[in-house]
Amino acid sequence: MYTLKTKAAFDSAHFLSGYDGKCSNLHGHRWVISAEIMSDELHESGQLRGMVTDFGDIKKDLRALADSFDHSFIYEKNSLKEATVSTLKDENFKLIEVDFRPTAENFAGFFYNRLEDMGYSVKKVTVYETPDNCASYSKE
Repeated sequence: MYTLKTKAAFDSAHFLSGYDGKCSNLHGHRWVISAEIMSDELHESGQLRGMVTDFGDIKKDLRALADSFDHSFIYEKNSLKEATVSTLKDENFKLIEVDFRPTAENFAGFFYNRLEDMGYSVKKVTVYETPDNCASYSKE
């Protein structure tokens, strides 16, 4: 099994609705996404001969995913009052509503699925919310 690994990062704010602890308050992270792509075989001909895929392609695609969340406020659907969302939008804040609680665990699964949807054979995605704390998702 061949494995390629690359990473990208983004900065954003979030909070955990319904959580009893300090993460229930608005705070930010420098999220780091580490993606592992796998293959049993290497390309045998053409531009990609001897490769699983072009590192440039996976780096570009992962960076685009990270950039789409960069410098935003990520919140779970129905976790804020509509008036709050409206006021933040009026102030031109970059808001991203997600259908899940924005935890490292859920982000790992989310980014795994997005990369898989792009056609990559994903082995594992790890999301760091701090340099010491991370969550991984794989289908193994």
